[in-house]
Amino acid sequence: MLTDRQDAGRRLARQLEHHRGTDAVVLGLPRGGVVVAAEVARHLALPLDVIVVRKLGVPWQPEVAMGAIGEGGARVLDRALMARAGITEAQLAAVERREAESLAIRLERLRRGRRGEDLTGRTAIVVDDGVATGATARAACSVARDRGAMWVVLAVPVAPPDTAVPEADELVCVETPSPFLAVGNHYRSFPQTEDHEVTELLDAAARGTAPPAP
Repeated sequence: MLTDRQDAGRRLARQLEHHRGTDAVVLGLPRGGVVVAAEVARHLALPLDVIVVRKLGVPWQPEVAMGAIGEGGARVLDRALMARAGITEAQLAAVERREAESLAIRLERLRRGRRGEDLTGRTAIVVDDGVATGATARAACSVARDRGAMWVVLAVPVAPPDTAVPEADELVCVETPSPFLAVGNHYRSFPQTEDHEVTELLDAAARGTAPPAP
């Protein structure tokens, strides 16, 4: 059981120690993933950036992911699920159009005009606060690759035992509980993270100042 996202980040950083002193960049998924990523970046003295993706939910059951999209046109689809659910290309296009608009707004709100870290030829450590279906994680890894990363690491505190993310070169996970419940069930404290918390962490990283350790 993880205490909170800060604890998760510290525990994850210990498993990523081999990336200290390299050209790696830590990329957090908003919102909660950025809190974890900030701890990883702080402990390993690596730059912090955000990587934005949006889940593509089944039209009549939005919490079920049929895929995900990310900045730069990255796209991951679960075609098998779409076939079982009878989702048409027109329905997919409508969901994708709506989520693309939300993605652009979120990216501008969080980066506030800053350019993302240059990933060309570098290691990208993609961090979230947990993996459930893996759709957003896969899209995020695709985004990192499209932005030029030479090596992509997916680093999460908790995930199902059978997690497989072919878009990542390396998977690092603190806990793989069985049975796996919702991500938040594996934390003692799992409050909702707000956009202003994410921007504060990113602003501190851009200034080269670390937030105080909890």
